[in-house]
Amino acid sequence: MGNSIWWMILGVSVVSLLPRILPVALLSRHEFPEPLKKWLSYVAPAVLGALTALSVLAPAGKIDISTGNLYIWAFIPTFLVALKTRSLFYSLLTGIICMALLYNFSGI
Repeated sequence: MGNSIWWMILGVSVVSLLPRILPVALLSRHEFPEPLKKWLSYVAPAVLGALTALSVLAPAGKIDISTGNLYIWAFIPTFLVALKTRSLFYSLLTGIICMALLYNFSGI
């Protein structure tokens, strides 16, 4: 039994790391055209935006745009701080503080 756990850990590690390492290893020597580089620069923000929207609007797996959704209330000041400061640190700090305050004082 102990041996199979090590094989599982190794397998999960390989499956997790391979998709990250292979593209870098295979494509790092190539120079891509400027339009493709510009298009690729939008992929990460788009994915992050989609994940954020899903987490904020459907925290329990179902869309909740009611006033009782604490994530929306925490998102608003966090988003405004992110727009104003362009700082990941201040954005995270704002989000954490907002969620802590809402959880402790909202009564929901």
